[in-house]
Amino acid sequence: MSLALSYARAQLGVDAPLVSVETHVANGLPAFALVGLPEAAVRESRERVRAALLTCGYEMPPRRITVNLAPADLPKEGGRFDLAIALGLLAATGQIPPQHLAGYEFLGELALSGQLRPIPGVLPAAVRARDAGRALIVPSENAAEAARVSGVRVFGAGHLREVVAHLLAVDVLGLAEAPLIALPQDGLDLRDVRGQHRAKRALEIAAAGGHNLLMIGPPGAGKSMLAQRFAGLLPGMTEAEALEAAAIWSVSSQGFSDAAWGVRPFRAPHHTASAVALIGGGGQPRPGEISLAHHGVLFLDELPEFDKRALEVLREPLETGRVVISRAARQVEFPAGFQLIAAMNPSPKGDDSDPEAGRRYRARLSGPLLDRIDIQLSLPAVPKEYLRQDAPQDGETTAMVRARVEHARGVQMARAGLPNARLGAAVLARHARLGTAENALLEQAMERLNLSARGRDKVLRLSRTIADLAGVEVIRTEHLAEAMGYRELQW
Repeated sequence: MSLALSYARAQLGVDAPLVSVETHVANGLPAFALVGLPEAAVRESRERVRAALLTCGYEMPPRRITVNLAPADLPKEGGRFDLAIALGLLAATGQIPPQHLAGYEFLGELALSGQLRPIPGVLPAAVRARDAGRALIVPSENAAEAARVSGVRVFGAGHLREVVAHLLAVDVLGLAEAPLIALPQDGLDLRDVRGQHRAKRALEIAAAGGHNLLMIGPPGAGKSMLAQRFAGLLPGMTEAEALEAAAIWSVSSQGFSDAAWGVRPFRAPHHTASAVALIGGGGQPRPGEISLAHHGVLFLDELPEFDKRALEVLREPLETGRVVISRAARQVEFPAGFQLIAAMNPSPKGDDSDPEAGRRYRARLSGPLLDRIDIQLSLPAVPKEYLRQDAPQDGETTAMVRARVEHARGVQMARAGLPNARLGAAVLARHARLGTAENALLEQAMERLNLSARGRDKVLRLSRTIADLAGVEVIRTEHLAEAMGYRELQW
């Protein structure tokens, strides 16, 4: 047969669109044409495939070969199509039965010896292969990663000959299995932070409702210690959340690590990070810090020291939980459902000795950005008695607080399917009804604190979370008053 069809997957953000590899062999002057919008690394696959086939002892007939990567308008990048092209050639020249390719998708870069090299972005491809009802054959180094997706048959191979032997049923590959991973026990405990009881309470509320948090205080007040312990307060990841987070890491330049499976990300970029580093981008768009923190925590220390343009690009992702990167040739969307924990000093000197300098320092943060931060908390310096070596640890452990957080989050998911911080206006109106006294208090606060409509909704969402932690359905005056206390900073 002179025509064969095999399947592969391209990489487009965290999606993996299907690519049909159509291979045609015809009489004529020897040539090898590769069409379908391939970029340089894909065009070079002609030489890799030719050398690998000859090295492995397969025939490479001196005929006119055309390989079409369809759809033609989808850009193709990297060496991920090598294996599908090689098998298509073998099928088109009658060296393997073409019908044996039908139930599989193939991903992998070929070495000239025929060995298979790993590729990035296998997890999204495994998800799409499962949805299409086909098995997936990948390099051995990618097999465990792909097997993280439940319901898909994954086979790992180290060499082209192994794949051919499997397709011919001569030596069948074993199904890949994801290794069992014990979640690491984080040694950072909330009880290690001396004093700062109000800040610990704010962290509990932020974790329970998915709220963003800004801490302002002098050096040594414990801002970084609190932030580093915040991820430990969050509920454990569901399988769907773990898969979404792992898919982003899979397509990133850093790659997926088994040790990170099921662990909520904690990203803390330096304040010199650019806007592209934060939101992602590049000629071939890759996820940035806000996407790598999906379903986890993004900690921005020394917030006013970040470039203002870099901070302003956070405004839309904070609202929508996603970021869209547009380039001339394509538009890529990455998830960005992170929780923002930010910290800053009251002034460049780190204290309140110069109120005017402090005002100018805080003015580096725009009103629209601050409006998107639910909790804005001032931390005092830690009293000396808490810093003595013989001072006992005080307060609750991370595990004790996390138990309340998990209960409150469970109530929210059962009620609306979302944490309180993500509730839309209509859903919020249904689940955050106020009595006459509470409405009057909220109206007074809007005037006194000069709250915008968004700020008002932030207070309502915080009140709903505080009521959930208290185990009551109705928002009371004390819940509303506590929520307002987290919006009282003067900018």
